[in-house]
Amino acid sequence: MGRGLGAILSAESKATVNSATDEGADKFVGNIVEVSLEDIYPNPTQPRTYFDEKALNELAQSIENLGVIQPITLRKDGEKFEIISGERRYRATKIAGLTTIPAYIRLVNDQELLEMALVENIQREDLDAIEIALTYHRLLEEIGLTQENLSQRIGKDRSTITNSIRLLRLNPDIQNAIRSGEISAGHGRAIISLESEEDQQVLFELIIKEKLNVRQAEQAAAALKNPKSPAAKKAKVELSNNYKKAQKTIADILDVKVEIKSSGNGKKGKIVLDFKNEEELEYILSHIK
Repeated sequence: MGRGLGAILSAESKATVNSATDEGADKFVGNIVEVSLEDIYPNPTQPRTYFDEKALNELAQSIENLGVIQPITLRKDGEKFEIISGERRYRATKIAGLTTIPAYIRLVNDQELLEMALVENIQREDLDAIEIALTYHRLLEEIGLTQENLSQRIGKDRSTITNSIRLLRLNPDIQNAIRSGEISAGHGRAIISLESEEDQQVLFELIIKEKLNVRQAEQAAAALKNPKSPAAKKAKVELSNNYKKAQKTIADILDVKVEIKSSGNGKKGKIVLDFKNEEELEYILSHIK
């Protein structure tokens, strides 16, 4: 025969097995079979759109040396097979020069295919917060899941899902900043807590300019919402790392206690210098002149 059992099942089943009730489906579905790469095509609705070329080449080298350790998952589509999960392994296997790949075969409809691809996508650890939010949104809108159903299927709290999806209300520039890692999802949640798009933009620019951490961003958001609130007053006291560095630099130069007070909106502030007597004041002035 010259072919492995997987190759035999793949060849014989391409035309005859299209549903779970077809003869031979029990031997074909649920088993690992070797499928020709020529018979496989990617899922056009695959949530993942970016594949790092360097990482792909590294995986291809591993596959060339050790083979494909984890089978991919495919959907039977006539005589072809559509990828449900594992497109990265499929691409790397082609780069490695192999002609077949081990796979699990599933018989699912279009909706089930999309749901499986989306849920599998969520489980990956390298997704950014906006990709996750978009995936949640598609599962709710295109698949028709409720947030309760989605929560049960992926093991996440409903509040986590809700807070994630809210990030999609941010303007594209802020979303792109989250995707690139310039700011975090926590920063994004602080920004989206502001109702005014103008205030959101002010806070976004402040976070970038002053390199605010998430806690500082939350306090700045409170200050923008209610300048007289206790949280706003605390936000003015909480300095960015740049301000703290400047405060220490001035104190070292003048050898006096220095306090920088920020308005919380990044537009203005003041520097307070402590002196004990006229001599110390003269000393400070001599260093400023």
